[in-house]
Amino acid sequence: MSLFVDIQKDLGDFHLAVRLDTDAPITGLLGASGCGKSLTLRCIAGVCRPDRGRIVLNGRVLFDSEAHIDLPPQQRRVGYLFQHYALFPTMTVAENIRCGAHHRGPRAEQDRIVREMVDRLQLQGLEKLRPAQLSGGQAQRVALARMLAAQPEILLLDEPFSALDAHLRDQLQPRLRELLRTVGRQAVLVTHSRDEAYRLCSTLCILDGGRVLRTGPTKEVFADPRSVAAARLTGCKNLAAARRAGDFAVEVPAWGVRLQTARPVPESLCAVGLRAHYFNPRTAVNRFAVVPAGEMEEPFEWCLLFRYGGQAADSAPLWWRMPKDKKPAVMPAQLGIAPENVLLLTE
Repeated sequence: MSLFVDIQKDLGDFHLAVRLDTDAPITGLLGASGCGKSLTLRCIAGVCRPDRGRIVLNGRVLFDSEAHIDLPPQQRRVGYLFQHYALFPTMTVAENIRCGAHHRGPRAEQDRIVREMVDRLQLQGLEKLRPAQLSGGQAQRVALARMLAAQPEILLLDEPFSALDAHLRDQLQPRLRELLRTVGRQAVLVTHSRDEAYRLCSTLCILDGGRVLRTGPTKEVFADPRSVAAARLTGCKNLAAARRAGDFAVEVPAWGVRLQTARPVPESLCAVGLRAHYFNPRTAVNRFAVVPAGEMEEPFEWCLLFRYGGQAADSAPLWWRMPKDKKPAVMPAQLGIAPENVLLLTE
């Protein structure tokens, strides 16, 4: 299973330029609202036509501007799950699922497919209900069942958890991952949640302003986001302009510190990032005096704010995040951070 996308589209004040080549089971498109994630999905599905470029699914060309190929959506064998599921409101659950199977043979075969999808998606007892009678999680499973009944080669999931509350979202995410594994379909998941991307996606593509900032295995992207925007999108709280001070050293003027790094410092370095969980009072390297600047309590963690000893008093403090049972009685006089946890950012 493979998906290749290399497309461009101009929308006046917005220009989409996305290149993606993936064979991952679940590829995530992560970015803020308006960055081009959903537009990319619509281009793959054939709902929106790129101005130029190429889209190839499992060796089959879906779109090629130079060869004048542009398959209609119904010929692409692509399953598209919209944010709000787009179920037919006047149809029952069984009738909605049957819509996905309408091209797969006579009525008896369609009935068999509906029963199979009902069992697979655990929809027993809901067959005669209409969408308005379903919970958010039930509606999502019906939409997935309808999509799978059509036997798509790839599933395009456009923020499928955005309409659900946090508890239900946490319940359904592992179920979706297991479902995709069992049905053996490649998927592309659009999300603005870094936690969702980390949990579900084996490959991650970060978009910002219509362009790809970073693509790679998800854990590698989080460990080395490479740009300020990608670091911010993956949750890095502490970002500052920096300059190269040696092969394995950087100066951070705003913080008044010089940090040792594990990776070679590129000539194009422009900033560094320090993730809030990685500070440690026992780390000997990159250890500096700190001044408390406040604290914030979250349901299961504490965020202690501080400034380095040489940092301006009116500058933004840094975040140190920890589980509630790890909060120190008093702020340590010094904090360190391992060189491998210094993110080197080049744009």
